[in-house]
Amino acid sequence: MPIGSAGQTPDVPRSVFITGASGFIGRALANRYRALGAEVRGMDLQADPASNVVAGNLTQPAAWSGHAKGCELFINTAAVVSLAAPWKLYRDVSVQGVRNCLDAAVAGGAKRFVQFSSIAALGWDHPNDADEHCPVVIGKQYRYGVAKGASEHLVLAAHAAGEIDCTVIRPGDVYGPGSRAWLSEPLKMAKAGALILPNGGSGVFTPVYVDDLLDGVMLAAGLAQGAGQIFHLCGDGPATCKSFFSNHWRWAGRSGSPRSLPLSAAVALTRVIWGVNKLLQTTNEVTPDAMYMLARKGNISSAKAQRLLGYLPKVDLAEGVRRSEAWLRETGQIS
Repeated sequence: MPIGSAGQTPDVPRSVFITGASGFIGRALANRYRALGAEVRGMDLQADPASNVVAGNLTQPAAWSGHAKGCELFINTAAVVSLAAPWKLYRDVSVQGVRNCLDAAVAGGAKRFVQFSSIAALGWDHPNDADEHCPVVIGKQYRYGVAKGASEHLVLAAHAAGEIDCTVIRPGDVYGPGSRAWLSEPLKMAKAGALILPNGGSGVFTPVYVDDLLDGVMLAAGLAQGAGQIFHLCGDGPATCKSFFSNHWRWAGRSGSPRSLPLSAAVALTRVIWGVNKLLQTTNEVTPDAMYMLARKGNISSAKAQRLLGYLPKVDLAEGVRRSEAWLRETGQIS
């Protein structure tokens, strides 16, 4: 358990309920809380009885909400983890689904509700060292970020209304053993020679190793200072997309760095590919929004979390990449 800014130890909840409990972050949280002695229950698309996880989704709470009854801490990590989903799905899951989670937490007697948002809520064109005062993105583009911003509104409104104490977590780019989004999928693209970075790979990447993220969540969820707040949780500093994804290029047995296109050309190309995929009813993450995400112009600041919570990341990027590579080898994804 990490130590707070004033030397205090966060409360360990007697019981925790986690949505998306079988996902990368949800599973890591479950393991950490179990190690601290908490009873952990959860929900995911597929049941996992051995881990006390029932089947369900955010849009149909009757199937799982009773499983959360009596849990002191409710953590919602479930989301549409995609840059290519239709607006209706984002609304059903990230708006109505989050309201369903709040209702289940309140009805079940939870004392704290933690919503996993994302730095994507700020868009891709935010200023450098963007903090929690920066406005969220709105518009037709970057729909994943728009949906995350909408989910935050519901949660903070519930807190302001006195329904339940709430905390919003905006993680940086979370990587480490088990990461599909930032390890396994880019590696597949690199192996196929399809990993393309806009603007020479100069976009800002904000890595945070998964163990550091867990420390931040323990602090935000377990300290009184976390109630009613939004926290950015990032690593020890930014990297360029070129420097981060060159690791995947190397792991794929390729020399140099991933290929690149100017952002305008990358957006135009992916818009065509996305349109063809929709006609063919093929699903992948080759979208204009993916190019915007990899062209982010500014870093994200975790200064608020450091000041209020005592959050300090411990795993630097070099060590995190080393551990990630070891996991990829252990799982046979690279030889």
